[in-house]
Amino acid sequence: MSTGTDLAIHRTGTGPPLVLLHALGSSSHSWEPVLPHLVDGFEVLAVDLPGFGASPALAGSDQATPAALAAAVDVALSEAGIHDPHVVGNSLGGWVALELAQLRPVATLTLLSPAGMWAGDTPWYCRLSLRGTRWLTQHAQRLLDRLVEHRLGRVLALGQTHGHPTRVSPDQARAAIHEMAGCTGFDAALEATTHLHYRRPDDGRAQPPTTVAFGSRDRLLLLRQWRGTGELPGDAVVARLPGCGHIPMYDDPAAVAQLITETVTRSTISTLGRAAGTPEQRQIRGT
Repeated sequence: MSTGTDLAIHRTGTGPPLVLLHALGSSSHSWEPVLPHLVDGFEVLAVDLPGFGASPALAGSDQATPAALAAAVDVALSEAGIHDPHVVGNSLGGWVALELAQLRPVATLTLLSPAGMWAGDTPWYCRLSLRGTRWLTQHAQRLLDRLVEHRLGRVLALGQTHGHPTRVSPDQARAAIHEMAGCTGFDAALEATTHLHYRRPDDGRAQPPTTVAFGSRDRLLLLRQWRGTGELPGDAVVARLPGCGHIPMYDDPAAVAQLITETVTRSTISTLGRAAGTPEQRQIRGT
């Protein structure tokens, strides 16, 4: 593990750099099921966002916007010597990935159930659900620890965020509960995003090849308007992850890894096509 700007970066594998950004209340550990599918082709850098995992929170509760979190990641990657990475983000991490792409060149973006795609404030249902989960992990941790020992207990505890909760082991479930309860950046990040949503910059800069995917069992981003893609680049690929929830990495790690590698491959084909003077082809997966 290495640190840059006090951010913890878990670095493994060989190949072009691939940055992984986790969801609100989670940490870089959420990517562990996907890593075996990626480390042979990429140098993977799983980042603990400020206030999550092993990374300290940003100073000042009013600074934990996705743009501010992205700025901290930008500095950490620069200190780590990382240039033009492929970037993958889940939920809040997807929003941070979009903001990061405005601060530095990135090769591609793969967004898994990205937050911030709504048109106005953060939907009340999402805010209440997240605050409820946070409260339960802090005030009923012992009960939850016992509950997730059983398959039905994991369904009850993880059913909102995971499409297949029983694929999460009891130890993994307990780790996720403890991370949600203990992360110091949760309240500041949730509060900072309450009245925000992602806005595509209108400065005319070219946007990286982008794929956005939502799980068919995402029970946090329920409504179509909460999954909007209108602010994404016009050639963004919209994909579907069958059977997956809001945090799909445990549900189907192979499918998540395939989605990432397809985005990278599409970028390579586009680059070669431009160099050869041939027109790009837009790939659309089933939605």
